[in-house]
Amino acid sequence: MNSSVFFLALRRMRAPLIVLIVIYAVSTLGLTLVPGVDAEGKSAPPMSFFHAFYFVSYTASTIGFGELPDPFSEAQRMWVTVCIFLSVIGWSYSLISLLALVQDKGFQQVLLTGRFTRRVRQLGEPFYIVCGCGETGLLIARALDRDGLRVVTIERDEARIQELEVEDFASDVLVLSADAAQPQSLLMAGLDHRSCRGVLAVTDDDSVNLAVAIASRLINPRLMIVARVASPTIEANMMSFGTHYVVNHFERFADYLAQAIHSPNWYHLVDLLTGQPGQEVPERHDPPVGDWIVCGYGRFGQAVVRNLERQGISLTVIAPEIDLPQSVRHVVGLGTEAGPLRQAGIESAVGIVAGSPSDPNNLSIAMTAKEVNPELFIVVRQNRVANQVLFDAFHADFTMVPSRIVARECLSLINSPLLPRLLNLVRDWPDSRSATVARELEDLCQRRVPMVWGVRLNAAEAPAVHRFLMMEEGSLALDLLRRDPAARAEYLPIMPLLLVREGRDHELPSAETLLQPGDQLLFAGTRSAKLAQNLVLDNRNALYYMLTGHDAKGWLWGLLTGGDPVEANGPNGRESRRASTFPGE
Repeated sequence: MNSSVFFLALRRMRAPLIVLIVIYAVSTLGLTLVPGVDAEGKSAPPMSFFHAFYFVSYTASTIGFGELPDPFSEAQRMWVTVCIFLSVIGWSYSLISLLALVQDKGFQQVLLTGRFTRRVRQLGEPFYIVCGCGETGLLIARALDRDGLRVVTIERDEARIQELEVEDFASDVLVLSADAAQPQSLLMAGLDHRSCRGVLAVTDDDSVNLAVAIASRLINPRLMIVARVASPTIEANMMSFGTHYVVNHFERFADYLAQAIHSPNWYHLVDLLTGQPGQEVPERHDPPVGDWIVCGYGRFGQAVVRNLERQGISLTVIAPEIDLPQSVRHVVGLGTEAGPLRQAGIESAVGIVAGSPSDPNNLSIAMTAKEVNPELFIVVRQNRVANQVLFDAFHADFTMVPSRIVARECLSLINSPLLPRLLNLVRDWPDSRSATVARELEDLCQRRVPMVWGVRLNAAEAPAVHRFLMMEEGSLALDLLRRDPAARAEYLPIMPLLLVREGRDHELPSAETLLQPGDQLLFAGTRSAKLAQNLVLDNRNALYYMLTGHDAKGWLWGLLTGGDPVEANGPNGRESRRASTFPGE
């Protein structure tokens, strides 16, 4: 990259440099040919090449030390006058060319790209590559930065890059102005970097996201790949070559809406588990069962119709298209006027979905429908986050924002890769069980959205616990990971949600479950509880206290008192070789 900058500068400055060289050469040659005078005014030989070049060097740069080594003759002064004007013109041309080079967009892009590549290469902490800095990418970048994770972004829209650069991030977000579909752009962003943890392809172009997923899968298969998609065909294509997670926001929201009608408590639990930790518990959505109207039959409308029909919901579609399938009850129109709404049976309907790709049309549909039937359950599609103030003013029962759905899915997968497995299991729960778990989570986190995280009992993520399980004769119960390391008799606000052992899923594992090396656990709780649990997982002294109720002694104290320094350092001695039960329990 440095060599490309150097050669680009030489190529752009070639003509000015040639002009300067010619001026210096002609000026020097002339001084070696024009005769001079000595101190007595007699004719003297011309300057030598050395003295001529020396004189031209300081005269052409406008320094002007005087006439050296002797006063000039009239002919020499005449030639020097010509040289001065030539050199001024040459230097002016060179400086103007240099300023034009510095202001050139292409040259600036090369400099920025070189600086970006160096900074990515120097990253020593985990980071994620986010392809696309639109509404979705910006939401993801903010959340990752808030969680202390570094972000490297690729975006080709200069306006979006400028918007990202003025954001108040805790750490610098590295931005590359390039096409994410090009493999070289991904490599410059650190796709093969040892600290890269994953790639999130969230541009608004399915073909670009497909190219990113393919390149990431081929170049660095170990990375987690999350791709946004709207086309079912491209979604199937991505899944065919092993993309880890594909988020189709249209299908996802349509599925949520259908499930919310069928099992409202299931949806409320999913909303809790995938929400932003620390925020107030989201409002419950209880869509009624009955006749529904869907306005718009694009990709979103088709997904809604397909999922509602799967739940046995009766519905009517309002769309300007006239070639809809025969099985779909259809009224021609947009739904922005009362006429098509009445033809679709708005007076007897229980709900309406305003799902066109236009925010003004969706708001118009919702407002008109509410005037005709104030009891309607109204679902509105919000295409742009910038229109949030308008949708807040309307107060729809359910608002679908594609960028937020994708961002929530991506962040949930990053923070807890086991969460999709749990959500698949929860889908089969009775609605009453979902209600019980949701209520327990709300009480546990004091009416706040819980944080969901995963733990793998290995040497990297849980060194203290893994060492104990591998080397000791005793065992640890899951109950230990719910205890407070500052007061072992107290419980942390933590709920175990899932245990994965040897590929088998165990929902809501009991406190008495004995842990084994390699177990994967999914927890929900507060952020402070997660930090306290990390102390037990990582620190042998904290684990020793949890097991014995005594503070571990340092190795130096163990040597001075004749004890076993290894035993004093943590749960490695005879005293700790027992199950993690507590006296009196």
